[in-house]
Amino acid sequence: MERKGDWMQTFTGLQFWPLDPRPEEICIEDIAHSLSLQCRYAGHVKKFYSVGEHSWRVSQVCDPENELWGLLHDAGEAYLVDLPRPIKHFSALGDEYRLIEKRLMIAVCLRFGLPEIEPPDVKKSDDFLLQWEQRDLMAPAPKPWREHGALLPEGILSPMSPRVAEIAFLQRFEELKERWRR
Repeated sequence: MERKGDWMQTFTGLQFWPLDPRPEEICIEDIAHSLSLQCRYAGHVKKFYSVGEHSWRVSQVCDPENELWGLLHDAGEAYLVDLPRPIKHFSALGDEYRLIEKRLMIAVCLRFGLPEIEPPDVKKSDDFLLQWEQRDLMAPAPKPWREHGALLPEGILSPMSPRVAEIAFLQRFEELKERWRR
């Protein structure tokens, strides 16, 4: 059967068609590895901070029923990378990217048995992390970012190495997968 677009090779050596994603071709090890090596905020942070660690942290602050969705909320970036917010949300390129990302996230949801619509709690948790990351990992903001409204932890967020983030992501997945099956 003809596939849409071209394929890429994943970390585990699989062929993957990002424009024609199929749930059975999505591999958690590929997601964890790739996201652990991608830096948040297009690299505009004081220290390397991975999308994988961010996802792990989001899963820690979500409501229990949404923790797996929180862990996988950026899984599409393992196959597409991400675009900075001004491009992703305010350009024709971003419009097209979001359509591709949506198709890919539907495949992720099917692969891991999640509802196709991101729960509002996951977005809330993601926004909470955004504020915490901005405070601790970036230069002072030239103007305020959108406010989450929640009190941020007093401690400073200290980023993990890519390898530690990958291991934490996979361990969290195994923990949540077991709970999700019950």
